[in-house]
Amino acid sequence: MAHDISPAVERAAEQVGTAGRLADWFLALSADEDGAPAALLQRAGVRIDVVRGAADADRTPAPPAASLYASAREWSIKLRGDPAVTTEFVLLAAVAADAALRDRLHAAGLRLADLQRLLNTLGIETVADEPGPAFVVRDPADHADAARVVDANLNRARESLRVIDDYCRFVLNDAVLTGQVKRLRHELADATRGVAVLAARDTPGDVGTTLTAAGEYVRRSPAEVAAVNLKRLQESLRSVEEYGKIFGPELGKRAEAIRYQAYTLETLIVGGTGARQRLAGVKLYALLTGSQCVASLDWTIAEAAAGGVQVFQLREKTLSDRELLERAKAVRRWTRAAGVLFVVNDRPDIARLADADGVHLGQDDLPVAAARRVVGPDALIGVSTHTAAQVRQAILDGADYLGVGPTFPSRTKPFDHFPGLAFVSEATALTSLPAFVLGGVEPANMEQVTAAGGTRVAVSSALATADDPRQVAATMHQLLGG
Repeated sequence: MAHDISPAVERAAEQVGTAGRLADWFLALSADEDGAPAALLQRAGVRIDVVRGAADADRTPAPPAASLYASAREWSIKLRGDPAVTTEFVLLAAVAADAALRDRLHAAGLRLADLQRLLNTLGIETVADEPGPAFVVRDPADHADAARVVDANLNRARESLRVIDDYCRFVLNDAVLTGQVKRLRHELADATRGVAVLAARDTPGDVGTTLTAAGEYVRRSPAEVAAVNLKRLQESLRSVEEYGKIFGPELGKRAEAIRYQAYTLETLIVGGTGARQRLAGVKLYALLTGSQCVASLDWTIAEAAAGGVQVFQLREKTLSDRELLERAKAVRRWTRAAGVLFVVNDRPDIARLADADGVHLGQDDLPVAAARRVVGPDALIGVSTHTAAQVRQAILDGADYLGVGPTFPSRTKPFDHFPGLAFVSEATALTSLPAFVLGGVEPANMEQVTAAGGTRVAVSSALATADDPRQVAATMHQLLGG
């Protein structure tokens, strides 16, 4: 049978080796004065140097490590209700394994019965092997109460993470966010490894099981289910953090670190859900530069919007800041009249001053967090991506939507590298955030885009150089299923 063996036990096994004595296990396990076995021996009221000297005189060969682990596991299940093989229970198994060693230790003041009694009394929250200092118990009654709190809130945190996992996986179909939740679940499991509180559980005696709050059984959407469980996760981790301090500083520190990650996760999921809803019906996105339009910019915007374009990005590289701001304010008026969204390329400051709906960033522009401080929490922030790693990073940075490409050669912007249609398939499989395929997209290659998984496109020259941008937009919108 496989055993859940702590790193401290594995280190002790390396010290003992394959030809060691049984006493070598006792010596290796009790060598660390801050470790769990040393704390247990101190609790037993013995002098550690004396019992270690008595053990060192014993010559009994050590049994196979697997035999000790199996015995430690049985003691752990019996005394604390947890199968984990940690140092204090391996120490107990070593003492119990041989009468000669047991007698030597008894003569030095350490009785097997004392170890069993102490671990039975304190096993509700076992002394932790890894990481950090031992969780030394001083008042069993207080720790039993704290253990009940920690147990209940660990259960809440695990359950909440499972609900959030299901939302990211089955509702959002988002591989990146699902991976983030799974990573958080693994971190929580690792942080609480060796913290055995199961024996303190008293579900029949829990007065909270019969109490319900108004609205507890009402949820209006999957998004609300996720949002509620994100808050539940944070609250549970806060309680684990505070009550975990009673067992020592390490549990509280690790619970705090995971709680901060939960706040970031909430931003990604809830913020991303808002962006998904806001852009739910948006399929056609236009990137326009005034000098590249064959007609006036205001007329091109009005006609393209009438044909189905729902977002316009102003991309001007040669205007001065003053000229750019004036043009952005004009585009804001024209897009507002057309009832469509307006985004400024590269410049969060201009987007803020022109009251745009958002800003679009390239890989060399300001990071998302810095742009967010300028444009505010409600503005849309898009990020251009060219690799899968950039897609993942943009999502984790809090982007509201993605540009994916370049896909084909463009008449309006030179590119040295074309990730192409393969990247379209890869990016759209990674995330459920709105992802607009860009770079040379036009009616003639739209079937290739949709065949690769693209459901939204960003268009430039196909509209800017068209004599009838309304018709071009209508054709592309129809090809996208609009």
